[in-house]
Amino acid sequence: MPNKILVAAVASATLALSANVYADSTQDLIDALITKGVLTEDEGALLAKGRKAEKKAMDKKVGTSLPIKLSHGKKGFRFETEDGKFQTNLAWRAQLRFTTPDKGDPKTLSNFRDQSQNTIEARRLRMKIGGHAYEPWLKYYFEVDLQPTRKIADSSSNASARVIDWRIDVAKYKEATLRVGQWKINYNRERVDSSGKQQFVERSIANEIFTIDRQVGAQLTGRLFKETPMDMNYWAGVYTGEGRGVANPDNNMMTMARVQWNPNGRYLKWQQTDVDFTEKPTSSISFAMASNTGACTKWSSSGCGNLGGFTKPNAAAPGTYKVNQWTQGSAFKYRGFSWQQEYHDKEVTDEATGITYDFDGGYAQAGYFFHNLMPAVPKELELAARYARVNEPNPGAITFENEREEFTMGANWFLFGAGHNNKITTDVTRLTLDDSSGESADETRFRVQWDVTF
Repeated sequence: MPNKILVAAVASATLALSANVYADSTQDLIDALITKGVLTEDEGALLAKGRKAEKKAMDKKVGTSLPIKLSHGKKGFRFETEDGKFQTNLAWRAQLRFTTPDKGDPKTLSNFRDQSQNTIEARRLRMKIGGHAYEPWLKYYFEVDLQPTRKIADSSSNASARVIDWRIDVAKYKEATLRVGQWKINYNRERVDSSGKQQFVERSIANEIFTIDRQVGAQLTGRLFKETPMDMNYWAGVYTGEGRGVANPDNNMMTMARVQWNPNGRYLKWQQTDVDFTEKPTSSISFAMASNTGACTKWSSSGCGNLGGFTKPNAAAPGTYKVNQWTQGSAFKYRGFSWQQEYHDKEVTDEATGITYDFDGGYAQAGYFFHNLMPAVPKELELAARYARVNEPNPGAITFENEREEFTMGANWFLFGAGHNNKITTDVTRLTLDDSSGESADETRFRVQWDVTF
């Protein structure tokens, strides 16, 4: 009997140590001891019951000490506390692109006539982190560009990792949400639409001229009269006007206001294509305006810059240029069809001479999943078309303008049902220029890109 008790005690200790890892093996050991007559069936059942109770207690203890839930979804890997008060989403994104014969948009006769280039590049390599803290309505987000591509003549610092977005939203009330930080301010849809959720490989030729891009500041936004014929959104903010990561050198501040009407009483997300197959017609009509006095005449992901013919920001005194601009836009989605367009007008006044230069232009684009009409067409395939135009003054001769046009045909193949998170995009673009001198030039560009987020 003592030997029997000793064996049972050793078996019990073994079971306790292996409770969480070797559950099936433990039951096998109990069955073996019963077969050899070391334990009776009643003793074996009692021991198994004790093992299960101990395992349950162990699981509860682990759950209390490590109250983190791990999952994966559209926003990447999610870490969240059991009470839901803290959440972090981590995602990685890459755009791998081939382009010929020009990497960017040619803007001058010399650009059209220079040596062609076949380029393979990691266009964007990003890490995105966002979530909420303390309360679900206290949200945060930041994004790091890990390795921007640079030209051979650029400094190596141009390819260094950089924080491009960082922001905090106090979103307790949908009618009034406060945002502070640095982000692509909500002036126009084409720019705010993520580069990972576009219909074409890149934005239109109008984007570089008219975008306000990322700014540092504070903004109030909200949605009013939700799900009624007067459903609308508004955005209003004050920013430094110096673009990404630059301190304001004077007292001048950029101001921006945007109002958007949602005629169908439904909100249209800031993403292109109708990959979600919107079941009910959803549309928006918007107007926005912005004003800034400073050294910048344009903005981009790199920050403050200058349009052709204007003084570079590092050589211009603060307050050199007064920029006033406005835009009108519309967008629509329904059962695989998508449409959006924007018209832009921009005035740049040289405060020293009093001369004002006027820019105007815009784009219109549409896409459709033709599988909805012809089942033989793969459901993963979307076809799209875009037209864009820009009229640019020549700062050296104010009465003359350059006119550029873009005609683009594109296709998207959405992989593994992941939507924009995994897709192949290709487009062919015809670019033309009518120069103020009377000369003209044209070029056909081909691009293909794999965009993946996980």
